[in-house]
Amino acid sequence: MSLRESGQMYLETIYVLSKSRPTVRAIDVGERLGYSKPSVSRAMSILKKNGYVTSDGEGALTLTDAGREVAETMYTRHTVLARMLTAIGVDESIAAEDACRIEHVISEETFSAIKRHMNWAEGK
Repeated sequence: MSLRESGQMYLETIYVLSKSRPTVRAIDVGERLGYSKPSVSRAMSILKKNGYVTSDGEGALTLTDAGREVAETMYTRHTVLARMLTAIGVDESIAAEDACRIEHVISEETFSAIKRHMNWAEGK
């Protein structure tokens, strides 16, 4: 199944939140993204149905292997793109916003080239 940008955003948000807290619930995701409870509930239902997220009896969300793979990809894209944009002089907050939009549409070929260039430019 091809995952839309909004689904990718939900998965990335669950991933980011899970790095700083032991339990992530739908309400946490909604607060972080600024989405209504019904919107988040519908999205979680779709993500569960398609095998990206599970939840326990108390509403704690967990990424499946497939969900984690998508989330980590989006997170990596976001961080590399934001780093690149700030390196060329873009304000940090604007770079973060732009990276958030770009991460969903950039091709794998272009992203790989950016990663190679950033590693080269940083001497890695």
